[in-house]
Amino acid sequence: METGKTLTDDYERIRKSTDSQELSRLAREKVSKEEVGEEEFAIKSALLEAVAANPSTPLEDRIYMASSSSFPNILVRLSRDADPGVRRAVAANTASKNWLLSKLAKDGEREVREAALENPKSSWKAKLDGAQDPSSSPELLCFLSQVGKDAPEGGRDFVLASMIRSSVARNSSCPPDVLSSLAEDPSPEVAKAASRRVSRDNVQ
Repeated sequence: METGKTLTDDYERIRKSTDSQELSRLAREKVSKEEVGEEEFAIKSALLEAVAANPSTPLEDRIYMASSSSFPNILVRLSRDADPGVRRAVAANTASKNWLLSKLAKDGEREVREAALENPKSSWKAKLDGAQDPSSSPELLCFLSQVGKDAPEGGRDFVLASMIRSSVARNSSCPPDVLSSLAEDPSPEVAKAASRRVSRDNVQ
């Protein structure tokens, strides 16, 4: 931070800057709390948010930040980026909080929604909504059809995962090969739901 300048001054300058080279350098600057100390680290984090908020920051740098950052404030900021590629990178970042992933799972772009649902940090509720959504892609439904198959029988995770896989089986967009696989699911509830669809739809 420049002498005589406040953090707010620097934040506003960076947020409004059109110097793409400076913005790119700041976006990729490595920040370590151990090296710079806690106070300087907090300042750097705040200024990185300004970089994330600036539409003049090159797209590839915004995607880099969305993919690699672990700062919640930066990921929240980038989750509102106008470019779906940036939002998708936030959705795929395992540092993203599950509440942020739940929000991105309702994004207007399918690629963003599905990246959020495939993130291991996404909630059971978000995955269940995706399993029930007829607009979900075959690839996502295939992914969701495998959720929690190894969970210990009788536990909470087993029950919740079975609900997700059962919903995939009942989804009108479920691909025939996924449906056939679910008919042999280790969960009786899932296998029953899929077998009914196989029989009803005459899926081979």
